[in-house]
Amino acid sequence: MSLRLFLMSLSVWFSIAPLHAQAWQCRAPNYAPRPALELPEPGQIRRTPIHGYTLALSWSREQCRGRERDPAMRYQCSGQIGEFGFVLHGLWPEANGPRYPQYCRSVGVLSREMVKRNMCMTPTPQLQQHEWAKHGTCTAKTPEAYFGAAKLLFDAVQFPDMARLSRQSERGTPLTVAHIAEAFAELNEGLPSEAIKVKINDKGWLEEVRICLAKNFKPRKCPRFTQGAVNNATVKVWRGTNTASKRTNATPTIRVNN
Repeated sequence: MSLRLFLMSLSVWFSIAPLHAQAWQCRAPNYAPRPALELPEPGQIRRTPIHGYTLALSWSREQCRGRERDPAMRYQCSGQIGEFGFVLHGLWPEANGPRYPQYCRSVGVLSREMVKRNMCMTPTPQLQQHEWAKHGTCTAKTPEAYFGAAKLLFDAVQFPDMARLSRQSERGTPLTVAHIAEAFAELNEGLPSEAIKVKINDKGWLEEVRICLAKNFKPRKCPRFTQGAVNNATVKVWRGTNTASKRTNATPTIRVNN
């Protein structure tokens, strides 16, 4: 299915609510810096056939922990343009196995306008460039088409109350990967929990939620090679600073490096 047909038919697969910000009062900066050019290393180019996609949603609270003054993360983590919950890591094409396509062709640097347009979804300019160069070049012909498709999917997702989930263990019931997947599935019609993978770090803190999509962009059971923790793994959710945690899910949240 082409991206154009996908954009027309997405509402068939997701229950799309009115568009809402995924960040607390996010406002794109008046001036958006252009990221650095990213070129693949020798041997990184891989043009394997696409068999599906992954929509990767990063939990920004955890990603920003201790990085509030990191210049590379200033838009996402400093509160300068908003306070983030879930952010879009990326829309990744998948192969019929772990060797997914990447860096399908060389591309230039994203325009400032393109970066600014996506800052409330992916508030790190260099990550935008990385995702376009590594994954977008295998998915779409233009950054407009790639980020447009990613935004439509991202805006379609209904996010659970992460502040409430984070306190579940305090009420005597450990929070598990399965609980998080089920919370997303309950809010999103047509999205089964089997189509959701949860990534946690080695200390058990939530890092990312990944939604598995078929080639036609319909949610599918995640393939065996999809990375994620086992369903019964215990999860902790970092709520951020006292100020931020009060707003964690007045709006949900991004991340780097795939």
